[in-house]
Amino acid sequence: MSYQIITDSCCDFTKADYAALDITVAPLTLLYKSESFDSFTEDAELHAFYDGIRTGEMPSTSAVNPDGWSRIMEPALQAGKDVLCLAFSSGLSTTYQSAVIAAEELRERYPDRKIIVIDTLCAALGQGLLVMHACKRRDQGRSLEELAAWCEENKHHLAHWVTVDDLSHLKRGGRVSATTAIVGGLLNIKPIIHLDESGKLDTVAKARGRKAAMEYLANKVAEGGAGYDNETITVAHGDCPEDAKALAAMIQAKCPFVKNVHIGYVGGVIGAHTGPGVLVAFFLGKEK
Repeated sequence: MSYQIITDSCCDFTKADYAALDITVAPLTLLYKSESFDSFTEDAELHAFYDGIRTGEMPSTSAVNPDGWSRIMEPALQAGKDVLCLAFSSGLSTTYQSAVIAAEELRERYPDRKIIVIDTLCAALGQGLLVMHACKRRDQGRSLEELAAWCEENKHHLAHWVTVDDLSHLKRGGRVSATTAIVGGLLNIKPIIHLDESGKLDTVAKARGRKAAMEYLANKVAEGGAGYDNETITVAHGDCPEDAKALAAMIQAKCPFVKNVHIGYVGGVIGAHTGPGVLVAFFLGKEK
């Protein structure tokens, strides 16, 4: 029996990525400039989005609700396919819980179909990287159950290492105090953040200056990524593509096992809270 991989738009793929990977996406909602949008996917849209934040726009986001998930899952079930759903971290959103509710309701209407929902504990192109790995293994012929088991195991190995350029956005979201934001700005302090085992953001270190923060991220890939399937990793940015390219070059210089770095935007869902200038490295490693 064939199956369909479904994810949500926090994975930060472009429309071309979705088509190339043959996956279906459930959009989160972005509230921006007094209008409601499906999450932006294309570079030009995201550049304009971050420019809006720079000029004072305060976007907010809304999770996929159960009805939204049902509308995305049901066509695959109607076509006789099973479903593997890879959802945005429950530590950051109710999107996963909504997918579970939708799946329970749909199982009653489609008792012959299998629906497996996984809390990826991932976000942005970290979630995207897990989806990429899942699609690779689907194309190698793994069954739905085999692929679900692989995702459940390896979501605990998908590392997210983050730095932001401006602490004011973390202050607005309650991640750092006003005093920390002011002092950090004066001293050019860049926080180092990672996504912990519960899928929540945790500030774990500080670097003096942007280059030092980027070196920290590159070193984390070098320290943790050897021996894992990291021929392709992902790097995401909040409208700072040159910094993302520089980080990718640092990583490849330190990590001969990395053959390809997929660079993309941090989408509106996460970018609404981190602001412009965020940089993230995602890879498989010993620890999340």
